[in-house]
Amino acid sequence: MAVEELPSNPIPPPLLQHPLPPKFVEVICKSSGRTRRFAAGTEAGFAIYLINKKLDIGVPLALHVEAVKEGEEPISFGPTAVLVDYGDGWKLETVTEVEFAGVLKERVVQPTKVKIPKSIGGAHPSSERAVASQPGISFVYIGKIFLAIIFIFVLAAVFTLALENLPTLILFINSSM
Repeated sequence: MAVEELPSNPIPPPLLQHPLPPKFVEVICKSSGRTRRFAAGTEAGFAIYLINKKLDIGVPLALHVEAVKEGEEPISFGPTAVLVDYGDGWKLETVTEVEFAGVLKERVVQPTKVKIPKSIGGAHPSSERAVASQPGISFVYIGKIFLAIIFIFVLAAVFTLALENLPTLILFINSSM
């Protein structure tokens, strides 16, 4: 009985090399024309928040992210969707207020607000934009405040007259019974 010896190979067979997924995704900002990189696993809402935070005043804000490819239907990412790269030919792009208004004029669609923790984003998301987006105080606003103050005084006068005449009203009701 002869036992066949297998030749020992000191070099192990090569492992199947699978390409690792990219460690980041790139989103093209249509407002600024710049490409922004985000870590793999970033939510679309957070990416939109960071993109809008870096835009100059007067530039249209990004509403959401879409994956686009020539000849294909775009894939929209919701605020909690994780950004992924779909491979060759697909690009991640932002959709701006200007583009969105031109496409859907018959429907009014509000962008979704995303709650960003203070520890990640630093200051409150609306703190920097709030100063730039608030218009000045107009005459209509002052007129409405003035009208509200007048209404308060008229209402106070009516209640004062009612309270002054309450004893007379009670005597009149008691005497008629």
